[in-house]
Amino acid sequence: MDSKDLEAEIHPLKKEDVKLQENLGDPLKKEENLNSASPQSRLSRCRTVALFLSLFGCLLVVFVISFIIPCPDRPVSEGMWRVNYNTAVTYDFLATKDINRDRVQDVIFLYKNTNSSILWERPAAQDGALVLCGIPHPRDSGASSACVLVGRSGSFIAVDLFTGETLWNHPSSFRRNASILSPLIQVPDLDADGAPDLLVLTQEDKEVNSYIYSGSTGHQIGHRGSLGVDGTSGSLLYVTRAGAHYILLPCASSLCGHSVKGVYETVTGRDSPLRRDPSWEDVLNATNHRLLVHSSGAVHYLMSVPGKGGEDLLLVSPDSCVLLEGQELAPRWTFSAPQVLRKPILGHYKPDTLAVVVENGTGIDRQIRLLDLSTGAVLWILALPGLPGYPPSASLLTADHRSAFFFWGLHELVGANQMEPGDTQHSLYMFHPTLPGVLLELANVSANIVAFQAALLEPGRHAACILLTGPASPDAPGLVSMAKHKVQDLILSSRVVHLTEGGADSDQDIRDRLSRLRYRSEA
Repeated sequence: MDSKDLEAEIHPLKKEDVKLQENLGDPLKKEENLNSASPQSRLSRCRTVALFLSLFGCLLVVFVISFIIPCPDRPVSEGMWRVNYNTAVTYDFLATKDINRDRVQDVIFLYKNTNSSILWERPAAQDGALVLCGIPHPRDSGASSACVLVGRSGSFIAVDLFTGETLWNHPSSFRRNASILSPLIQVPDLDADGAPDLLVLTQEDKEVNSYIYSGSTGHQIGHRGSLGVDGTSGSLLYVTRAGAHYILLPCASSLCGHSVKGVYETVTGRDSPLRRDPSWEDVLNATNHRLLVHSSGAVHYLMSVPGKGGEDLLLVSPDSCVLLEGQELAPRWTFSAPQVLRKPILGHYKPDTLAVVVENGTGIDRQIRLLDLSTGAVLWILALPGLPGYPPSASLLTADHRSAFFFWGLHELVGANQMEPGDTQHSLYMFHPTLPGVLLELANVSANIVAFQAALLEPGRHAACILLTGPASPDAPGLVSMAKHKVQDLILSSRVVHLTEGGADSDQDIRDRLSRLRYRSEA
């Protein structure tokens, strides 16, 4: 017999005792398991309650924000508005700044009559020559911003941009025979009073002179200084790769330059914390401060444009455009075109790739070209007739990292012998690179256009065309009109002009597509 069976037969009660002990032990183990599981169950229930309370709290917050707390009042932007001034004259100046701090850009312009303006108005000068807005101005109540106006009659005025309050008003120290050269230049704080200072250039007897004024008080710093050159309007403040500030201005077919440090030390006799750039001093002739430019015509415009590693210089003469490398001043590329009569503008034809818009020719020979800024290659070309004195072109950056371009031209092509300013209408056209074969004719204007600007009045949603019309001469007062048109509204009512054949989209599809464009400000 097996040993287990033998043992069971000898001790028959022992097996029963073992089973009884096992059965008595089971309830004790179950009770222990039950006692150990009880705290875990309570913890799980607490977590569940906490989860539902959190969800309820989130839903309550969403409900309160959505339906109980009122949304902040947002200014209602009108699609179009117009303000008229009778028996007035106006000037070629437009600027946009948020004056009343409602996060919507406001419009600043100059006019001369006795009517009142929208936000504020202040007497400025008999005849404005130079205007610069947005200059930082320290005040006891905190930082502010100023508009500075230099009058042809010798007045020199600064007003608070937000209130119109006169900050200072002084007679200028220019000589009687001085011609004021544009623009008014903002330079670094030279007198250490916490505000940028101002530089005015004048031409007297074929010589350019400089005047420096405190941006805080308007008082002249030092005396009049001579630059020793015979330059013209169109000067530019340029900062080199080394951080040195230079005043550049066209001098016939040359580029003239002076360091701001040198100008300050000449008019004051004191040392300046600013610096000179040794490489620029080597390039500019030490005697006449000139850089010869390979151009058969006089330099008319200077532009500082983004380049590799810093800013480059674009020089425009009547027959060519030359891009100079910003440090060594060596030519990167040259584009030749006859009758380049307008200052170019910048925009984006390809995503995040800058292009320069060059207009050349007049009448039926006028052409508009978009050039790749880095290479000078032609990206797009358009023949668009226009009259002398037509408004400048403009561009607005769109959300797809391209730009919408705005050009002025004739309403329709007419014979050259019929092209008289009083007999034709100026038409505003819009172009977007996603539709290279299409133009939109946005508006037709028969009045004399003094100034035009395309501006983003609210981020992303409110692009507008601002138009200032008025008498052609300041000596003949008449109707001055300031108008704003929302770009989206102009697109929806525009006329589609097809530059090529075979487009699949209908005119309405094109209008709908371009009306959905979103705009963004420059970084």
